[in-house]
Amino acid sequence: MPLTSTATRYGGVTKTLHWLTALGILCAIPLGIIANDAPYATGEQLAQKAWLFSMHKTLGVTIFFVAILRILWALNQPKPAPLHPERRLESWLAETVHWLLYGSLVLVPLTGWLHHAATSGFAPIWWPFGQSLPYVPKSEGLADVTAALHIVFERVLLISVVLHVVGALKHHFIDRDSTLRRMLPGTTEAGDPRHGHGFLVPLVSAVAFWTVALGVGAGLGVFKHDGNAAPVAALDQVESDWTVQEGSLSIAVMQLGSQVTGSFDNWTANITFDERADPGKVGNVTVTVAIGSLTLGSVTSQALGADFLAVDQFATAIFAAEIIKVAEGYEAQGTMTLRGTEVPVTLPFELTLDRNTARMQGRTTLDRRNYGIGESMKDDGQLGYTVDVIVDLTATREAES
Repeated sequence: MPLTSTATRYGGVTKTLHWLTALGILCAIPLGIIANDAPYATGEQLAQKAWLFSMHKTLGVTIFFVAILRILWALNQPKPAPLHPERRLESWLAETVHWLLYGSLVLVPLTGWLHHAATSGFAPIWWPFGQSLPYVPKSEGLADVTAALHIVFERVLLISVVLHVVGALKHHFIDRDSTLRRMLPGTTEAGDPRHGHGFLVPLVSAVAFWTVALGVGAGLGVFKHDGNAAPVAALDQVESDWTVQEGSLSIAVMQLGSQVTGSFDNWTANITFDERADPGKVGNVTVTVAIGSLTLGSVTSQALGADFLAVDQFATAIFAAEIIKVAEGYEAQGTMTLRGTEVPVTLPFELTLDRNTARMQGRTTLDRRNYGIGESMKDDGQLGYTVDVIVDLTATREAES
Protein backbone atom coordinates (compact mmCIF):
# COMPACT_ATOMS: atom_id res chain seq x y z
CA MET A 1 0.00 0.00 0.00
CA PRO A 2 1.55 3.33 -1.08
CA LEU A 3 2.26 5.80 1.72
CA THR A 4 1.14 8.93 -0.13
CA SER A 5 -2.30 9.89 -1.41
CA THR A 6 -3.51 10.63 -4.92
CA ALA A 7 -6.63 12.22 -6.38
CA THR A 8 -8.37 8.81 -6.30
CA ARG A 9 -7.05 7.03 -3.16
CA TYR A 10 -5.76 7.61 0.36
CA GLY A 11 -2.19 6.65 1.21
CA GLY A 12 -0.96 4.56 4.11
CA VAL A 13 0.14 7.52 6.25
CA THR A 14 -3.25 9.23 5.95
CA LYS A 15 -5.09 6.01 6.82
CA THR A 16 -2.87 5.32 9.82
CA LEU A 17 -3.32 8.82 11.21
CA HIS A 18 -7.08 8.61 10.59
CA TRP A 19 -7.54 5.38 12.54
CA LEU A 20 -5.15 6.40 15.32
CA THR A 21 -7.22 9.54 15.79
CA ALA A 22 -10.46 7.55 15.75
CA LEU A 23 -9.12 5.13 18.36
CA GLY A 24 -7.96 8.04 20.55
CA ILE A 25 -11.38 9.72 20.43
CA LEU A 26 -13.22 6.47 21.20
CA CYS A 27 -11.05 6.04 24.30
CA ALA A 28 -10.67 9.66 25.48
CA ILE A 29 -14.33 10.69 25.59
CA PRO A 30 -15.57 7.71 27.67
CA LEU A 31 -12.54 8.08 29.95
CA GLY A 32 -13.40 11.71 30.60
CA ILE A 33 -17.02 10.89 31.42
CA ILE A 34 -16.08 8.00 33.71
CA ALA A 35 -13.39 10.04 35.48
CA ASN A 36 -15.71 12.98 36.01
CA ASP A 37 -18.42 10.80 37.55
CA ALA A 38 -16.07 8.65 39.64
CA PRO A 39 -16.39 9.04 43.44
CA TYR A 40 -13.49 10.21 45.59
CA ALA A 41 -14.65 9.75 49.18
CA THR A 42 -11.79 7.41 50.12
CA GLY A 43 -8.10 7.33 49.37
CA GLU A 44 -8.49 4.39 47.01
CA GLN A 45 -11.32 6.10 45.14
CA LEU A 46 -9.31 9.31 44.84
CA ALA A 47 -6.31 7.41 43.47
CA GLN A 48 -8.56 5.66 40.93
CA LYS A 49 -10.19 8.95 39.90
CA ALA A 50 -6.79 10.60 39.51
CA TRP A 51 -5.56 7.66 37.40
CA LEU A 52 -8.56 7.96 35.09
CA PHE A 53 -8.10 11.71 34.69
CA SER A 54 -4.36 11.32 34.06
CA MET A 55 -5.07 8.75 31.39
CA HIS A 56 -7.70 11.04 29.85
CA LYS A 57 -5.36 14.05 29.85
CA THR A 58 -2.36 12.12 28.52
CA LEU A 59 -4.46 10.63 25.75
CA GLY A 60 -5.86 14.09 24.96
CA VAL A 61 -2.39 15.59 24.56
CA THR A 62 -1.42 12.64 22.36
CA ILE A 63 -4.49 13.21 20.17
CA PHE A 64 -3.56 16.90 19.91
CA PHE A 65 -0.14 16.11 18.45
CA VAL A 66 -1.49 13.37 16.20
CA ALA A 67 -4.11 15.84 14.92
CA ILE A 68 -1.45 18.48 14.23
CA LEU A 69 0.62 15.90 12.36
CA ARG A 70 -2.45 14.75 10.46
CA ILE A 71 -3.35 18.31 9.41
CA LEU A 72 0.23 19.10 8.32
CA TRP A 73 0.32 15.88 6.30
CA ALA A 74 -3.07 16.61 4.73
CA LEU A 75 -1.90 20.06 3.64
CA ASN A 76 0.86 18.43 1.62
CA GLN A 77 -1.25 15.68 0.08
CA PRO A 78 -3.89 15.64 -2.65
CA LYS A 79 -7.35 14.84 -1.34
CA PRO A 80 -9.19 12.08 -3.19
CA ALA A 81 -12.08 13.40 -5.26
CA PRO A 82 -15.67 13.06 -4.05
CA LEU A 83 -17.55 10.12 -5.49
CA HIS A 84 -20.80 12.03 -5.99
CA PRO A 85 -19.92 15.64 -6.93
CA GLU A 86 -23.40 16.10 -8.37
CA ARG A 87 -24.90 15.80 -4.87
CA ARG A 88 -24.05 19.32 -3.86
CA LEU A 89 -25.91 19.39 -0.54
CA GLU A 90 -24.38 16.10 0.54
CA SER A 91 -20.90 17.24 -0.52
CA TRP A 92 -21.28 20.51 1.37
CA LEU A 93 -22.37 18.69 4.52
CA ALA A 94 -19.51 16.19 4.23
CA GLU A 95 -16.91 18.94 3.81
CA THR A 96 -18.40 20.95 6.69
CA VAL A 97 -18.18 17.91 8.96
CA HIS A 98 -14.57 17.38 7.92
CA TRP A 99 -13.73 20.97 8.91
CA LEU A 100 -15.53 20.50 12.21
CA LEU A 101 -13.57 17.33 12.85
CA TYR A 102 -10.18 18.85 12.04
CA GLY A 103 -10.87 21.95 14.10
CA SER A 104 -12.33 20.06 17.05
CA LEU A 105 -9.41 17.63 17.12
CA VAL A 106 -7.23 20.65 17.91
CA LEU A 107 -9.63 22.73 20.00
CA VAL A 108 -10.84 19.99 22.36
CA PRO A 109 -7.44 18.77 23.61
CA LEU A 110 -5.99 22.28 23.52
CA THR A 111 -8.67 23.76 25.78
CA GLY A 112 -8.36 20.77 28.09
CA TRP A 113 -4.59 21.27 28.23
CA LEU A 114 -5.01 24.98 28.93
CA HIS A 115 -7.44 24.18 31.76
CA HIS A 116 -4.95 21.72 33.23
CA ALA A 117 -2.15 24.31 33.10
CA ALA A 118 -4.28 27.10 34.59
CA THR A 119 -5.58 25.18 37.60
CA SER A 120 -4.01 23.45 40.59
CA GLY A 121 -4.96 19.93 41.47
CA PHE A 122 -4.29 16.27 41.08
CA ALA A 123 -4.06 14.02 38.02
CA PRO A 124 -0.89 15.03 36.18
CA ILE A 125 -0.20 14.43 32.51
CA TRP A 126 2.03 11.37 32.24
CA TRP A 127 5.07 12.78 30.48
CA PRO A 128 8.44 14.33 31.47
CA PHE A 129 7.82 17.85 30.14
CA GLY A 130 6.06 19.41 33.13
CA GLN A 131 2.46 20.36 33.81
CA SER A 132 2.47 24.07 32.92
CA LEU A 133 2.37 25.91 29.60
CA PRO A 134 4.27 29.05 28.60
CA TYR A 135 2.30 32.28 29.17
CA VAL A 136 -0.53 30.38 30.91
CA PRO A 137 -0.84 31.59 34.52
CA LYS A 138 -2.44 29.74 37.40
CA SER A 139 -5.83 31.44 37.29
CA GLU A 140 -9.23 30.24 38.47
CA GLY A 141 -10.92 32.56 35.97
CA LEU A 142 -8.92 31.22 33.04
CA ALA A 143 -9.45 27.66 34.26
CA ASP A 144 -13.23 28.21 34.34
CA VAL A 145 -13.31 29.64 30.80
CA THR A 146 -11.12 26.93 29.29
CA ALA A 147 -13.14 24.22 31.06
CA ALA A 148 -16.34 25.63 29.56
CA LEU A 149 -14.77 25.84 26.09
CA HIS A 150 -13.54 22.27 26.46
CA ILE A 151 -17.09 21.11 27.16
CA VAL A 152 -18.60 23.01 24.21
CA PHE A 153 -15.95 21.91 21.71
CA GLU A 154 -16.17 18.32 22.97
CA ARG A 155 -19.90 18.33 22.19
CA VAL A 156 -19.17 19.66 18.70
CA LEU A 157 -16.56 16.92 18.23
CA LEU A 158 -19.03 14.26 19.36
CA ILE A 159 -21.71 15.50 16.97
CA SER A 160 -19.17 15.65 14.14
CA VAL A 161 -17.97 12.10 14.80
CA VAL A 162 -21.54 10.79 14.80
CA LEU A 163 -22.32 12.57 11.52
CA HIS A 164 -19.05 11.34 10.01
CA VAL A 165 -19.75 7.71 10.98
CA VAL A 166 -23.37 7.88 9.81
CA GLY A 167 -22.22 9.30 6.49
CA ALA A 168 -19.59 6.59 6.02
CA LEU A 169 -22.09 3.84 6.83
CA LYS A 170 -24.66 5.39 4.49
CA HIS A 171 -22.12 5.37 1.63
CA HIS A 172 -21.13 1.77 2.40
CA PHE A 173 -24.50 0.10 2.97
CA ILE A 174 -26.96 2.29 1.05
CA ASP A 175 -24.96 3.83 -1.80
CA ARG A 176 -22.64 0.78 -1.91
CA ASP A 177 -19.77 2.92 -3.14
CA SER A 178 -16.08 3.02 -2.21
CA THR A 179 -16.11 5.96 0.19
CA LEU A 180 -15.42 3.84 3.28
CA ARG A 181 -13.27 1.27 1.45
CA ARG A 182 -10.87 4.02 0.40
CA MET A 183 -10.00 4.51 4.11
CA LEU A 184 -9.65 0.77 4.89
CA PRO A 185 -6.41 -1.21 4.47
CA GLY A 186 -5.58 -1.98 0.89
CA THR A 187 -5.52 0.08 -2.28
CA THR A 188 -8.94 1.23 -3.43
CA GLU A 189 -9.06 3.63 -6.35
CA ALA A 190 -12.30 5.59 -6.81
CA GLY A 191 -13.50 9.01 -7.92
CA ASP A 192 -12.98 11.31 -10.86
CA PRO A 193 -9.81 13.43 -10.33
CA ARG A 194 -11.38 16.18 -12.44
CA HIS A 195 -13.76 16.98 -9.56
CA GLY A 196 -12.39 18.81 -6.55
CA HIS A 197 -13.67 19.70 -3.09
CA GLY A 198 -15.36 22.86 -1.93
CA PHE A 199 -13.32 24.93 0.50
CA LEU A 200 -14.63 28.33 1.49
CA VAL A 201 -18.34 27.66 2.01
CA PRO A 202 -17.84 24.53 4.17
CA LEU A 203 -15.21 26.37 6.25
CA VAL A 204 -17.58 29.28 6.84
CA SER A 205 -20.32 26.79 7.72
CA ALA A 206 -18.06 25.10 10.26
CA VAL A 207 -17.15 28.42 11.88
CA ALA A 208 -20.84 29.30 12.03
CA PHE A 209 -21.56 25.96 13.71
CA TRP A 210 -18.90 26.59 16.36
CA THR A 211 -20.33 30.06 16.93
CA VAL A 212 -23.83 28.68 17.41
CA ALA A 213 -22.45 26.00 19.76
CA LEU A 214 -20.77 28.67 21.89
CA GLY A 215 -24.03 30.62 21.98
CA VAL A 216 -26.00 27.55 23.02
CA GLY A 217 -23.40 26.78 25.69
CA ALA A 218 -23.64 30.31 27.04
CA GLY A 219 -27.43 30.07 27.07
CA LEU A 220 -27.23 26.84 29.06
CA GLY A 221 -24.95 28.50 31.61
CA VAL A 222 -21.76 26.61 30.75
CA PHE A 223 -19.71 29.79 31.11
CA LYS A 224 -21.31 30.88 34.38
CA HIS A 225 -19.20 30.37 37.45
CA ASP A 226 -20.64 31.27 40.81
CA GLY A 227 -17.55 30.28 42.78
CA ASN A 228 -17.74 27.67 45.49
CA ALA A 229 -21.15 26.28 46.29
CA ALA A 230 -20.03 26.12 49.90
CA PRO A 231 -21.36 28.77 52.32
CA VAL A 232 -18.94 31.57 53.15
CA ALA A 233 -19.24 32.88 56.69
CA ALA A 234 -19.82 36.62 57.08
CA LEU A 235 -17.02 37.91 59.30
CA ASP A 236 -17.50 40.81 61.69
CA GLN A 237 -15.31 43.86 61.28
CA VAL A 238 -12.54 44.03 63.84
CA GLU A 239 -11.29 47.00 65.83
CA SER A 240 -7.56 46.63 65.38
CA ASP A 241 -4.60 48.84 66.26
CA TRP A 242 -3.07 47.76 62.98
CA THR A 243 -5.31 47.59 59.90
CA VAL A 244 -4.47 45.13 57.15
CA GLN A 245 -4.29 47.01 53.87
CA GLU A 246 -3.44 44.07 51.63
CA GLY A 247 -2.37 40.51 52.11
CA SER A 248 -2.75 36.85 51.31
CA LEU A 249 -3.39 33.73 53.34
CA SER A 250 -2.34 30.69 51.34
CA ILE A 251 -1.94 26.96 51.84
CA ALA A 252 0.02 24.27 50.02
CA VAL A 253 -0.33 20.50 50.26
CA MET A 254 1.09 17.53 48.36
CA GLN A 255 -1.49 15.36 46.63
CA LEU A 256 -0.49 12.30 44.63
CA GLY A 257 3.03 13.65 44.26
CA SER A 258 2.06 17.13 43.07
CA GLN A 259 1.84 20.32 45.09
CA VAL A 260 -1.61 21.90 45.21
CA THR A 261 -1.80 25.53 46.30
CA GLY A 262 -4.79 27.65 47.27
CA SER A 263 -5.84 30.66 49.28
CA PHE A 264 -8.58 32.06 51.50
CA ASP A 265 -10.26 35.18 50.16
CA ASN A 266 -12.10 36.20 53.33
CA TRP A 267 -10.30 36.63 56.65
CA THR A 268 -9.74 39.27 59.33
CA ALA A 269 -6.84 40.09 61.66
CA ASN A 270 -7.02 41.90 64.99
CA ILE A 271 -3.46 43.03 65.73
CA THR A 272 -1.87 44.86 68.64
CA PHE A 273 1.85 45.47 68.41
CA ASP A 274 4.45 47.74 70.03
CA GLU A 275 8.07 47.35 69.14
CA ARG A 276 10.67 46.71 71.85
CA ALA A 277 14.45 46.39 71.80
CA ASP A 278 14.86 43.17 73.78
CA PRO A 279 13.17 39.79 73.29
CA GLY A 280 9.72 39.30 74.78
CA LYS A 281 6.03 39.80 74.17
CA VAL A 282 5.25 42.69 71.81
CA GLY A 283 1.57 42.18 71.08
CA ASN A 284 -1.33 39.89 70.23
CA VAL A 285 -3.06 38.72 67.09
CA THR A 286 -6.36 36.99 66.37
CA VAL A 287 -6.99 35.82 62.81
CA THR A 288 -10.46 34.60 61.81
CA VAL A 289 -10.79 32.76 58.51
CA ALA A 290 -13.97 32.04 56.54
CA ILE A 291 -13.30 28.44 55.50
CA GLY A 292 -15.82 28.60 52.65
CA SER A 293 -13.74 31.27 50.90
CA LEU A 294 -11.04 28.73 50.06
CA THR A 295 -10.05 28.15 46.45
CA LEU A 296 -7.82 25.12 45.93
CA GLY A 297 -7.80 24.53 42.21
CA SER A 298 -9.66 21.51 40.92
CA VAL A 299 -10.00 19.98 44.40
CA THR A 300 -11.78 22.91 46.09
CA SER A 301 -15.11 21.16 46.57
CA GLN A 302 -13.37 18.05 47.87
CA ALA A 303 -11.33 20.09 50.37
CA LEU A 304 -14.47 21.77 51.72
CA GLY A 305 -16.36 18.49 52.06
CA ALA A 306 -17.35 16.62 55.21
CA ASP A 307 -14.23 14.44 55.32
CA PHE A 308 -11.89 17.39 55.12
CA LEU A 309 -12.57 20.99 56.23
CA ALA A 310 -16.31 20.29 56.74
CA VAL A 311 -17.33 23.86 55.98
CA ASP A 312 -21.03 23.15 56.53
CA GLN A 313 -20.30 22.30 60.16
CA PHE A 314 -17.25 24.45 60.88
CA ALA A 315 -17.57 27.77 59.04
CA THR A 316 -14.50 29.49 60.50
CA ALA A 317 -11.02 28.80 61.79
CA ILE A 318 -9.35 30.97 64.45
CA PHE A 319 -5.68 31.52 65.19
CA ALA A 320 -5.16 33.37 68.48
CA ALA A 321 -1.61 34.07 69.57
CA GLU A 322 0.84 36.28 71.41
CA ILE A 323 3.42 38.04 69.29
CA ILE A 324 6.89 37.35 70.69
CA LYS A 325 10.14 38.98 69.68
CA VAL A 326 12.84 36.30 69.62
CA ALA A 327 16.57 36.39 69.03
CA GLU A 328 16.09 36.33 65.27
CA GLY A 329 12.77 37.77 64.10
CA TYR A 330 9.34 37.19 65.58
CA GLU A 331 6.94 34.39 66.40
CA ALA A 332 3.20 34.24 66.85
CA GLN A 333 2.77 31.63 69.59
CA GLY A 334 -0.80 30.45 70.20
CA THR A 335 -3.47 28.01 69.13
CA MET A 336 -5.25 27.16 65.91
CA THR A 337 -8.90 26.17 66.24
CA LEU A 338 -9.96 24.23 63.15
CA ARG A 339 -12.85 21.78 62.77
CA GLY A 340 -13.62 22.34 66.45
CA THR A 341 -10.15 21.17 67.52
CA GLU A 342 -7.64 23.46 69.23
CA VAL A 343 -3.94 22.73 68.63
CA PRO A 344 -0.85 24.73 69.70
CA VAL A 345 0.79 26.44 66.71
CA THR A 346 3.86 28.65 66.34
CA LEU A 347 4.17 30.89 63.31
CA PRO A 348 7.69 32.32 62.74
CA PHE A 349 7.68 35.49 60.64
CA GLU A 350 9.79 38.33 59.38
CA LEU A 351 8.70 41.90 60.04
CA THR A 352 9.73 45.07 58.27
CA LEU A 353 8.72 48.30 59.99
CA ASP A 354 8.62 51.68 58.31
CA ARG A 355 7.19 54.02 60.94
CA ASN A 356 3.43 53.26 60.84
CA THR A 357 3.56 50.63 58.10
CA ALA A 358 4.49 47.00 58.71
CA ARG A 359 5.17 44.20 56.22
CA MET A 360 4.85 40.72 57.68
CA GLN A 361 5.80 37.43 55.97
CA GLY A 362 5.47 34.11 57.77
CA ARG A 363 5.15 30.41 57.22
CA THR A 364 4.24 27.45 59.38
CA THR A 365 3.25 23.82 58.96
CA LEU A 366 0.13 22.08 60.25
CA ASP A 367 -0.49 18.35 60.48
CA ARG A 368 -3.97 17.67 59.08
CA ARG A 369 -4.28 14.55 61.24
CA ASN A 370 -4.31 16.71 64.39
CA TYR A 371 -7.61 18.19 63.22
CA GLY A 372 -9.22 15.02 61.88
CA ILE A 373 -8.91 16.23 58.28
CA GLY A 374 -8.98 13.59 55.58
CA GLU A 375 -9.00 10.63 57.94
CA SER A 376 -9.80 8.28 55.06
CA MET A 377 -6.53 9.38 53.41
CA LYS A 378 -4.13 7.33 55.51
CA ASP A 379 -1.39 7.28 52.88
CA ASP A 380 0.92 10.30 52.89
CA GLY A 381 1.58 9.65 49.20
CA GLN A 382 -2.09 10.16 48.37
CA LEU A 383 -2.55 13.28 50.49
CA GLY A 384 0.31 14.82 52.44
CA TYR A 385 0.00 14.86 56.20
CA THR A 386 1.54 18.33 56.41
CA VAL A 387 -0.05 21.52 55.12
CA ASP A 388 2.02 24.68 54.69
CA VAL A 389 0.35 27.94 55.73
CA ILE A 390 1.83 31.07 54.18
CA VAL A 391 0.96 34.58 55.34
CA ASP A 392 1.99 37.81 53.62
CA LEU A 393 0.39 41.08 54.66
CA THR A 394 0.90 44.79 54.94
CA ALA A 395 -0.74 46.66 57.84
CA THR A 396 -0.80 50.28 58.96
CA ARG A 397 -1.70 52.14 62.12
CA GLU A 398 -2.78 55.71 62.73
CA ALA A 399 0.07 58.12 63.13
CA GLU A 400 0.64 59.23 66.68
CA SER A 401 -0.42 62.82 67.29
